[in-house]
This record gives sequence, C-alpha cells and structure tokens, in this order.
Amino acid sequence: MAKRDFYEVLGVSRGASAEEIKKAYRKKATELHPDRNKDDPKAEAAFKEVNEAYDVLKDDQKKAAYDRFGHAAFEGGMGGGGPGRGGARAHASGDFASAFSDVFDDLFGDFMRSGGAGPGGRGRAARGSDLRYNLRVTLEEAYRGAQKTITVPSAVTCSACGGTGAEGGAEPVVCPTCSGVGKVRAQQGFFTIERTCPTCGGAGQIVKNPCKVCQGQGRIHRERQLSVNIPQGVETGTRIRLAGEGEAGLRGGPAGDLYLFIEVMEHPIFTRDGVNLYCRLPVSMTKAALGDKVEVPTIDGGRSLVTVPAGAQSGLQLRLRGKGMPALRGGPPGDMFVELFVETPVNLTPRQKELLREFERLSEENNPESSSFFGKVKGFWERRG
Repeated sequence: MAKRDFYEVLGVSRGASAEEIKKAYRKKATELHPDRNKDDPKAEAAFKEVNEAYDVLKDDQKKAAYDRFGHAAFEGGMGGGGPGRGGARAHASGDFASAFSDVFDDLFGDFMRSGGAGPGGRGRAARGSDLRYNLRVTLEEAYRGAQKTITVPSAVTCSACGGTGAEGGAEPVVCPTCSGVGKVRAQQGFFTIERTCPTCGGAGQIVKNPCKVCQGQGRIHRERQLSVNIPQGVETGTRIRLAGEGEAGLRGGPAGDLYLFIEVMEHPIFTRDGVNLYCRLPVSMTKAALGDKVEVPTIDGGRSLVTVPAGAQSGLQLRLRGKGMPALRGGPPGDMFVELFVETPVNLTPRQKELLREFERLSEENNPESSSFFGKVKGFWERRG
C-alpha cells in the first residue's frame, strides 16, 4: 500500500511554515493518541503515521529532501544523510519521547521542566526565610547613633536535635521510595511522568525518628532579643541588613537575614529635610522691628545665638552651618535653618491698643510693602473706572 503524502497526513499545504506544521501535528497527535481511541483498532497506525510525517517535516534537511524526492528520499539511501525507511518506521514505533517532544511539552512541559521536585529539591536542607522588623527611632538617636535592643519572633534551630530534625541529632536516611532522587516515575500509556516523591516530599531523605521537640522540622518558634547598632544619619526608609539573623534553616540549612527598616519619628522643634534641619522661630512684632539676639536650641543639645535683624519679616531664614544632621555614608554634615515667624500680639489691653493706634499714625512711612501694594491697588481701580 502506497504511503500517503506527509503534508496530507498532517493536513497542511506544502508551503506551510514550521509553526503551522507543528500546530497541525499537535492537534493530530492529540486526536489520534491510542489512549484516547481504545476502541479504534486503526488509531495506533494512524498515530504512527502522523508521528512519522512530523519527524520528517519538522527537520529542515529532511523536509528539503522530501520536497525534492518524496518518499524515495528515505528509501535506498537517497537524500544525503536521511534515515532509511526501516529506520524511520522503527523510530515511529519505538522512541516516542523524541519524536513527539513538542506535544509532550505542551501537555507536561511546566511539570517536567521543574523536575516535579518540591521546594526542597534533592537537598535535605533549606535556607531560612528573611525577616523584616520596623524600628522607630527619635531624631536625636538618628543624630547620635544608638544601640537598641529588639525582640524578634522567629524560628530558631532546635537545640534538642541540633537542627537535624531527628531524635538525638541522628542524620536523616535515604528515602526508600525514590532512593534519594526525590522523584518517582509513573508510566501512562506512551508517556513516562516524573512526580515529586510522596514519601520525602522531594528531599530524597527522611527522618526515621522525628525529634519530639520540633516534630522533625529542625527548628522551633520563639522570641529572641537582639542588640542592634543604629548608625548616625539614618533616615526614614533606611534599611539595615543583619546577615544570618533571620529564621533558622530547615533541617540544618543556613539562616535567613533580618532587615531593619528605620522610621525616624517627628520632632516637636525640628523638621528634617535630608541632612538639613529647620526650626521655626516665633519673634514678637517689636523684636522683629527693632532687631534682637535670640538663643535657639540645636539637635546636639546645645544652644546657638542668632541675630534677628531690625525690620525682619516672616519667612526670613538664618543659617547655622554644620548644625544639621550627619551624612549616613560620610561627607559634611548638613546645616540648620532658623525661619522667622513674626507674631502679631493678641489679647491687647486698652492702653496697648491706644499706643498701637498712635504708632500707626506715626508710621505711615515705615511700611514700604503696604504703601507699594495699596498704591498699585489704587491705580488698578482708577484704570477700571
């Protein structure tokens, strides 16, 4: 019986692309698989025919030989390196895994590429999880640096078994189900499927006599205290890594890390912007008008004398160099800016009101900003009129 044209077998045209051929093969192979057509005696032969056709057309060299010579390319040695007819048939009926790896990947690719192994893989130990701890510090602590004691809830190595998970610290033994591989195989028709070993969970080893304290985990949960150093200049959002201070590893694995995330609390006097500090200084109307010297606090606990110039207005900033925050990673410290806020007096007595009205009458030439503004307003109204 003459062989059918391979393109006809797959249901594609001779000008079909490699992707179209692959797509057609997947569809045909799925439809004609013997496991899905157990009542059809012709299904296996049709499946082999589809497989043989794809084996040729998926290979550029074989396809070129077939397009030129047809089936004769694989009979009697024609085609320069193509397999003989008998070889192609043997391949079609024997090594299915190679011939239809593409459809196999579609059905089981993700599972097989992971090896079916669980998180532990073949190794018996697993690294512990990293931990996060949010730590609040004052602005003064951020300025000076500090040593803080924190309490961290964590998984720590079980002292009863030394982290092995076995009673008395005994070493785990090779899993009898998978012989230490961590995976088991199962035959399903033409497919061989690998799955995670159900006995050891993919670890390849088991604990025969689990530790009664940690139930075979090699670690227990408890709170522990740590003393941590806070460097000078930390800001909100600064992250400090403490290597090996996270959760203990599973069954003797390495510990994870502990990450401290710093939050600097608000201060009642100072406002921070990077390495610079800002202090809002209220001054009376008379001191702002006459000028004065005022003591202001600094973040180091000291005092600095600033000069309020005569005629100072609200918003004027006086700069104190080097009185800001230290730089976290080196460099010069920031500055402190004293921002003046001229305060209007309240709760005036009758005598104070009388003096202020008299002062107002005598100070028409002492308010240049007011004179300028109202002069512009007057001109604006006159133009509109």
